[in-house]
Amino acid sequence: METVEELTPFVRDRRAKFRQSLQVLDAAKKAVPSLITKTSIMLGLGETEEQLWATLKELRKVNVDVVTFGQYMRPTKRHMKVEEYVTPATFDMWRDRALELGFLYCASGPLVRSSYKAGEAFIENVLKKRKNLEVGVLELVEGA
Repeated sequence: METVEELTPFVRDRRAKFRQSLQVLDAAKKAVPSLITKTSIMLGLGETEEQLWATLKELRKVNVDVVTFGQYMRPTKRHMKVEEYVTPATFDMWRDRALELGFLYCASGPLVRSSYKAGEAFIENVLKKRKNLEVGVLELVEGA
């Protein structure tokens, strides 16, 4: 997704539309329901809290599983300026909100990029949850 709907025309290639990206994520999940879908959002482009919240809700409507948040960094002077350097506390808040909405995993921080250890961390998290579930089931079986 890269950004919120309102900023998409200014941030992404003019051919990349916000709704089109949502449809791709939705189609992928519908084609293979067990597929883990993931997207990333850059913060610091001038997005508002309301726009980010609406974006997260749209992503959950199409059952996106994983979202990452990172700080936008201006690659060259030809690119958009950084509107805000987001604080670590704000990144933590967005991670918490994403998890509360039902995302399975969220990597969120100033240095997080779309693939920034997100895959490894997600797999580690899933394996930990499965191990805890297996231990719980084993305890139930042994206690019965």
